[in-house]
Amino acid sequence: MPKMKTHKATAKRFRVTGTGKLMRGKAAKSHLNEKQSPKAKRKFDKAFEVAPSDRKVIARNLRLR
Repeated sequence: MPKMKTHKATAKRFRVTGTGKLMRGKAAKSHLNEKQSPKAKRKFDKAFEVAPSDRKVIARNLRLR
């Protein structure tokens, strides 16, 4: 059987920490930001943990399990 390939679109959007947590970026940060406050724009920079309900599918696409 051939090797399982990583889903490349998923690999570009998510990363795995050293402790195994799946991290994601925030949406809606690329344009229409002129009306947002600087504080709101800074909040887009931080990475957030993936919701428990989404972990299984993302991990499968990244071939973690």
